[in-house]
Amino acid sequence: MKIAIFGSCVSRDTAEFMPEAEVVAYVARHSVTSLESPHGTAGIDLSDLTSAFQKRMVTSDLKGSGIERIVKNADDLDVVLLDLVDERRGFWKFPDGTTMTNSIEVESCGAARTARREGARLIEFGTDEHFTCWSTGFATLIQELKAAELWEKTILLDIEWAGAVDGAQHPQNDGFASLGRRWRRIQRGSREAGRELSRGRGLADAWHSMRNIKPTEAEEYADRALSANNDYIRYRKEARSLAASSVVRESREVRIDRDHKWGPQPFHYRHADYQSIVDSIRQQVKRNGGEAM
Repeated sequence: MKIAIFGSCVSRDTAEFMPEAEVVAYVARHSVTSLESPHGTAGIDLSDLTSAFQKRMVTSDLKGSGIERIVKNADDLDVVLLDLVDERRGFWKFPDGTTMTNSIEVESCGAARTARREGARLIEFGTDEHFTCWSTGFATLIQELKAAELWEKTILLDIEWAGAVDGAQHPQNDGFASLGRRWRRIQRGSREAGRELSRGRGLADAWHSMRNIKPTEAEEYADRALSANNDYIRYRKEARSLAASSVVRESREVRIDRDHKWGPQPFHYRHADYQSIVDSIRQQVKRNGGEAM
């Protein structure tokens, strides 16, 4: 089975659990906004990127050519996997209206600094301006896939971020639970302030330590996932309302894999989670008239 991906780690990591599948086109680090108004490569120095893959992905974004790489393989493709992970870092909007995805690679090679010097603004994910531009870009993506007769073969992977590591309970995110986490953080800060005073430190030092107490690992994951999942809500709703097929997992259904090869992150899941997603993809492919693996 031949697969194309427009997205990032959620789709790519899932594809690795489909042993009979061949990924023939992988478009990453590419917001759909770049399909509408790509900045172009002029004046953007990518020489600090040592990976050929990174340079290829960022160049594709700058040229807005990601969808072309998928469409040219249309006759051979059995399924297109789509996720929204690469939208999370926002995009740069230049004074002439062109855009560049704010990927980690763009940050690391200095292209973001160049954009800022040229008067570009960072349009942050979750803002009304970002959502409006994303909606237009997503409509363009759909149009291109439909023109290539690929939209019915496209599956949206709508997987929420996990708020807990494998083996831990999913955090409760209602008002009382959030208040409880803040209260426990305050208690830890109070204990640390007490220790500072007992060491002979002044009130200012104790107050500083109390205000700057770090969250635990569990609290950090829970807070990050809750914030990201809330920011994604309207994007996911619109994408799902338009998608021909979707595979959906809520945060409570997935967990962070502490031993994930790319490191523990709320969007790096357990083997069992990926296998479950693969099973759903196979069912969708079969339902769409394709050949399940």
